[in-house]
Amino acid sequence: MTEPIVIAIDGPSGSGKSSTSRGVADRLGLAYLDTGSMYRAMTLAMLRAGVDLEDPDAIAQAAPNATIIAGTHPLNPSIELNGQDVAEAIRGEDVTAAVSKVAAVPSVRSILVQSQRLAIDTAIAGIVIEGRDIGSVVAPDATLKIYLYADPVARAQRRAAELGVEDETAMQEALALRDQIDSNRAASPLKQSEDAVLVDGTHLTLDEVIDTIVSMLPAANG
Repeated sequence: MTEPIVIAIDGPSGSGKSSTSRGVADRLGLAYLDTGSMYRAMTLAMLRAGVDLEDPDAIAQAAPNATIIAGTHPLNPSIELNGQDVAEAIRGEDVTAAVSKVAAVPSVRSILVQSQRLAIDTAIAGIVIEGRDIGSVVAPDATLKIYLYADPVARAQRRAAELGVEDETAMQEALALRDQIDSNRAASPLKQSEDAVLVDGTHLTLDEVIDTIVSMLPAANG
């Protein structure tokens, strides 16, 4: 029996992880999991519960009360918090501003990594899973590990267009701050795994990035 394919795609905000991961999953007929949406949903749960986000202990205490379910269809991914569709709510400015603080709490990561590994284990054909610690922590034995990068200007342009924001300079500053927080947190920091392949998508189209990643799979090379 063929082992399920697990493709781990890590990288900073605005590098194109979501579009790329969905495209690769759709191309290969695999499931897809956006772990970032899970951390955003947990952040929304903390905001709705009035938890002090400057208090990691308070976040840790409240985290088990949040039931987060992420759908794994690449063309129609979903995210639910306590039975409610929150796909739109988790993209709000309040969540975006707070997610790094919540994601840095070790017990939050422990809870969500358990769910992420379950999604990997139950994906029959395999899965493309994206985030910041997939290759290093969530799926260290992944079939293929990618670190997707784009230069800061390109990332800011993409994220500004996605959110309908005109001030690309402010967006670039916000992404730089997010990178700094994510890269320096004690629990599962953003980093390129030693065995991950660096893909620089700065000057590539989405289809070109997808083609590049698919061509790296052993099956694609004979």
